[in-house]
Formats: sequence, C-alpha cells, structure tokens
Amino acid sequence: MIFDHPTGIIFGVAWMQGQWLGSYQGNTQGVVTVELDDAGDHYEGMVYVYPGNTIYPPIAGGVVTIDKSENFALPIMTDVIDMRRGALVPWDAVKSNYPRITLDPTIDTVWSCDMKNNVLVIDFTSKSSGSGKAHLTRSDGGRPPERKPLANVKSWAAFKEYALTLDPNRYVFRGQESSAWRLRTFFHRSGRANLFRFVNQDIFQLHGHLSSLTEHHFNLKDELENAAFFSLVQHHGYPTPLLDWTHSPFIAAYFAFRKKKADGDFARIFVFDAREWQKDIRPVQLVCAALPHFSVLSPLAINNPRMVPQQALSTLANVDDIEAFIAFNETQLFKKTYLEVIDLPVSERPQIMQELSLMGITAGSMFPGLDGTCEQLRERNFSL
Repeated sequence: MIFDHPTGIIFGVAWMQGQWLGSYQGNTQGVVTVELDDAGDHYEGMVYVYPGNTIYPPIAGGVVTIDKSENFALPIMTDVIDMRRGALVPWDAVKSNYPRITLDPTIDTVWSCDMKNNVLVIDFTSKSSGSGKAHLTRSDGGRPPERKPLANVKSWAAFKEYALTLDPNRYVFRGQESSAWRLRTFFHRSGRANLFRFVNQDIFQLHGHLSSLTEHHFNLKDELENAAFFSLVQHHGYPTPLLDWTHSPFIAAYFAFRKKKADGDFARIFVFDAREWQKDIRPVQLVCAALPHFSVLSPLAINNPRMVPQQALSTLANVDDIEAFIAFNETQLFKKTYLEVIDLPVSERPQIMQELSLMGITAGSMFPGLDGTCEQLRERNFSL
C-alpha cells in the first residue's frame, strides 16, 4: 500500500526520483520530460519542453528543489535546445531563428504530486508564452513485465527450430537471466535518471581517466567514436543508457543461461524486429536534450575485442521504460509488432550450455582473455 507523506518520501524511497513523461497545453502544446535524481535532502535534474510546432523552440532548464516536498513552487531558468547537437544554447544566440516570438527564459512553475495515481502535474507561467499545465506519469522500467511470451516456443528444441526461421538481417536478440525483468538500461537500473548530468559529467570524467589506458584516443564530438566509447565502458561494467544485443539468437541464449539459477525459474530471450523499427522510426544518437527515443546503433569495435565474437550491436534509450515505449509505437502509431519475448525453463540449462559449447559459444569465445577462459573451464569442470 502507498501512503501520502508531506516530505514526498515513502518508506525511505524518494518518490519523485526518476523519469517522468507527458504532455502540456497552453498557448502551444507538446511533450514534456522530467528527469530527477535523488540528491540527499532534495532533488536535482532537468525538465525538457518540446513544442508541437516550430513557432516556439524546444527549451530545457535545470531543476534544484529545496527539499523533497510533494508540492512546491520553483522558478526555472531555461535555455534553447539545439536539437542537432543535444546542446543547450542561450536565447540570444538563436533568437534570429524565431522572428515571430520573444522568449523570456524564466518560467514560474508549481509542482503537485499525486502519489496514489503516480501522476506529476506542473502548472507554469511565462511572460512570453503565457500559462499552461503539464501532466506527466512515471516511466518505470523496474515494474513487472506485461508482454506475454510466445506460446509456441516453450522449450530449447522449439527455440532452435524457431530461430532458424528468422531472417538474420532483420532481427536482433537479447538474453536476460530472468523472465521477471523488463528491458532496462544499466543506467536506469542504477537508480539515476538525469541523462544531462551523465553526458556532461560522467562521460567527460570517464574520458579523462581512460584516455591513458586505451590505445585509441576517442573523439567524443564524433558520433561514431562517441558511440564506440559508450559501448566500451558499457562492456567494462559502467552504467550507460545502452542495451547490448546480438545478431545471433544462440549467443543471446548463452547470455540468458550463462549464470545458474533455481530450476523453477525462466530465462527470457528478446526478439526485436530492428529492420522494421528503423524503417518506421528515425534513429537518434543523442542521449539527452532529445525527444524520447529507442534507437539501434552499430558502434565501431574500437579497443573492444568482445564486440566481434559476440556479434554485438547496441540500442540507445533515453527512456526508462523501454517496453512501454515500444508498446506505444506498436499499438498507437504503427499497428505492428516489433518485439517478441521467449521464456525458456532454467531446468534445460545443462543441455543448452552443452549444445552452445559444441557451437563454439562459450565464455572463452565470448570474452577473449584470461577471465573468459577461466569461466569456460569452470563451467566444464565444476558444478557451481
């Protein structure tokens, strides 16, 4: 049961922390995104506003609350979003592009939280654009999955038969250890939401520390090298808004069953129609200051020897609840299915791992080096 609390904290959890997606109405209407991190005794993050027309520019502003109250007033200083670069620029630098308006960078806002219904309402007033109201709901990739697994693929034998019918140039695959987990990036699983902070603090910090450790010096201003750097740190355990996928259904099965679990559980393999998705939805390589998106990337394998044997590619998501975002596009926009899920019983793991080993899919081949070789031999020689 959820109870209201004047501090906005429920059983020690910062209630407003996370990502909120919604729309606003006023002189214009459009999309609003809020990303808030828990900063101890208050919240810090960003709010992004994307008008539905080109008369007004998209804007963004930093949010720093006084405490964790569920209702508060807050003036927000905004900048204009350069949608080509995902950067924030002052109004004076771009006002010639918007000759029909004058923009006041200060917006007065009043925030109201309905914790029982998981709704955030923001009333806003601006000298230049008048007043309006935004309604947002939480994007929560941590909730239980809703997508039903394929009814005709419930065993390893059925999976092998099904996998061989799929066009390898159309579908990509991802294996997860548990059927109870939704698709969610490591960044969002970590409890953080503010991607602006991630791009402008984490990545530059990582780049500074890792530049002396990599043979290649990554140019973060280059889209391909920036994606390759994200993929590199992701493969070495740093939380990013990437998800790892593979072109091989059997490599996906390896990652789904790599770790031993109780026999009553199920592992999950995701089958994503990347070709249709990319045909219908333009990919975006921006992490922050971009409309909600889920984009397929093929990062360069720079200083990353794991990518080739894993037949790896990545998706970039600036939404917490990826499956809800995909479902919205499936049901509301394009009326087609992009994502299927397959649940296989963990009790079949011994047979699955043995057959994958005969295919050459082992820890030693997936993770070239000492760690992968030791893991492969541990799997062969010990029942741990």
